[in-house]
Amino acid sequence: MEETRLDAAPSGPVGRIKAWFYEELEPPAWPRHGLSPLNRLLSFVILFSCIAAVLETEPTVVEGNERLFAIIEIVFVAIFIAEYLVRLWIAPMLPGLAGRRFPRLRYLVSWPALIDLAAILPVLLLVGGSHSLLMRLLRLIRLLRFAKLARFSSALNYLFEAIHARRFELVVSLCVGLLLLVFSSTLLYLVEGDVQPEHFGSIPRAMWWAVVTLTTVGYGDAVPVTALGKLCAGATAVAGISIIAMPTGILAAAFSDALQRRKHPSDGADA
Repeated sequence: MEETRLDAAPSGPVGRIKAWFYEELEPPAWPRHGLSPLNRLLSFVILFSCIAAVLETEPTVVEGNERLFAIIEIVFVAIFIAEYLVRLWIAPMLPGLAGRRFPRLRYLVSWPALIDLAAILPVLLLVGGSHSLLMRLLRLIRLLRFAKLARFSSALNYLFEAIHARRFELVVSLCVGLLLLVFSSTLLYLVEGDVQPEHFGSIPRAMWWAVVTLTTVGYGDAVPVTALGKLCAGATAVAGISIIAMPTGILAAAFSDALQRRKHPSDGADA
């Protein structure tokens, strides 16, 4: 794996501070094992802020503690804004942006920067104590802060790498699942449509049953009653197990390959 170096970091007190923040905030730049102290602190802040956002949806918890939750959120947002600005400041030192034109502008439209913005923007848009659907939606968007943990987690990076490496196979399995969904819905519409029009009277209505059956959830709110319908339902349920197993096996193999490449990078280079 390519090492991140600070040889090109600017000199002087400001340069040393900038280099320190770069080393603390960018996991590949941290010279020791694990996360830097600052990134550990940010990880805890992200977790606690998400826990607070979840608890804030429970009226019995919030009632009488509105001021406490408001102060906690202000503290969290202040930390995230400071982190956002510092990351923007050190953007020209990032490996993919160093030496390129408009590095900060490029960083602003990058995926990590958009995730950071999503962590603070909903709170900045919240006004007063309105309980409208829009305000509740903005509050729940704060849970996107969980995505900020991706830059600190090697496991999540392996997962994203596995999904990207097997994107074609995953799309194929998704297409197969959609075809089976439409086929089974059509089949039950033809067999059970006249018997149970409220559940199978149209293909879109039968799709709810197909989704529940293919995902092996089985709510039982819509079930076939004819012998032929039950036979088709049984075949759909068995096929559903294969549909669930396909992407699972693809991701498991890709995840294992990603781990092996990280452990033995020379093997991947030779291949």
